[in-house]
Amino acid sequence: MNKDEFDQFVLEFGKDILRFCRMTAQDAENGDELYQDTMLKLLEKRKRLGSTENTKSYALSTSIYLWKNKKKKYANRMRLVPTSSIDEMTEEGYEISDPARKESPEQIVLQQNEITMVQGFVASLPEKYRLPIYLHYSADLRIKEISQILGLPEGTVKSRMREAKKQLKEKLEEIGYDR
Repeated sequence: MNKDEFDQFVLEFGKDILRFCRMTAQDAENGDELYQDTMLKLLEKRKRLGSTENTKSYALSTSIYLWKNKKKKYANRMRLVPTSSIDEMTEEGYEISDPARKESPEQIVLQQNEITMVQGFVASLPEKYRLPIYLHYSADLRIKEISQILGLPEGTVKSRMREAKKQLKEKLEEIGYDR
């Protein structure tokens, strides 16, 4: 793959890959970093990539690989030296109470918990269910492509997606969302 073909690839599929990276990382900052790492890895290997191959699938596989490695490193670090600070809490979306606000601290905490709970349902799925959902809905891949990326049979991908949808439905119904 030459430079022009790589540039065309980024223009054509970059948004899909970025969206997948953000959903996988579960926030924009880490997702952007994962996207950059993925594109750098592809750029390093672009001479080995053929323009006829499914480079999008390869890019998504690379991002999954990079994300899993990053999670392992983070888990090992947190196991050795757990840290917590106000800065980290504010980055995660928690607000420090403002005396000018008329809402009580209890109301603020309840609102934040509700928002976190709703947003976290998809993110809380086990990785084996979350990744096929992200690949299907964010990267717009077919079941066959997802099975190739994850190295699983198509039937397994279908059953994992069905289970993920079932779990999400149950969680939403528990908090009163009916459809």
